[in-house]
Amino acid sequence: MKSHSSNNKRTTFYFILLTILFRIGVLIIENVKKSTKDKILELLKKDVSLSVNDLTERLYITHMAVRKHLNILEKDHLIKSIEVKQQMGRPLQLYSLTDKGERLFPKNYEGLTVDFLHDIKEIHGENSIKQLFKKREQRLINEYSPRIVHEHTPSEKIKEIVNIQNEKGYMANVTKIDENTFELIEYNCPILAVAKEFKIACQCETEMLKDVLQTKQVNRICCKTDGDDHCRFFIRF
Repeated sequence: MKSHSSNNKRTTFYFILLTILFRIGVLIIENVKKSTKDKILELLKKDVSLSVNDLTERLYITHMAVRKHLNILEKDHLIKSIEVKQQMGRPLQLYSLTDKGERLFPKNYEGLTVDFLHDIKEIHGENSIKQLFKKREQRLINEYSPRIVHEHTPSEKIKEIVNIQNEKGYMANVTKIDENTFELIEYNCPILAVAKEFKIACQCETEMLKDVLQTKQVNRICCKTDGDDHCRFFIRF
C-alpha cells in the first residue's frame, strides 16, 4: 500500500512539475514572439507616456537595455520624449508615441471610406460616386502637372511620375522599352480596398496619367483589383 501511495504522490508531483514547465514554456514563447521594441511601443500605446524606470519595471530588463531600445526608436521617429520638472531632483524624461509610431497600430480607415462611399451611392445615386472620383482625378492632375512640364523628354516625364507615385506609396517602377515606350508597374495600391469596390477609381487613375503625361496612349494591362499581383501600364509618347 505504501508503495502504491508513494507512486501516486510521485505521479502527482511530476504532473504538477510538467504543468508548471509547460506554462513557463508558453510564457517564454509569447515573450520571444515580440521584440523588446514592439513591447515598448505597445506599452506606450496603452499608457501614453512612460519613463525609463516604468519601462524597466514592466519589461524586467536593465536601464541600459531600455535606453538602448529607446534611442533606436527615437532615431526611427517612432517615439518622442519630453522633460517634466519635479519638485526635487532632476527633470523626469517621459516617452510617448509619435504620429509615425501611432500609424504602426491597426486602423480601419479603408473600411470606413468604403462604407461612406456605399452610403453616398445609396443616398445620392451612382452618378455621385463618379463625380467624387472625377473630382479626385482633377485634384491629382492639378497637384502633379506642375512637376511634369511639356518641355520634358518622355524619359524625364515617366521618371517624375514614378517619383510622385512612390511618394504616394505605390512602389512604382518603370522599364524603358524604346525611346517613346515605357512599362510602368505599381506593386502596391494604397486605395486597394476602395478600388475593389469602385472600379472607377482605376479608370480615373488611368485618365489622370494620360493628362499629366500628355499622351493618350496609356493602357492598363494588369490590375490588382482583378486579382493580378500588380498594376501594369504600357505608356507610349
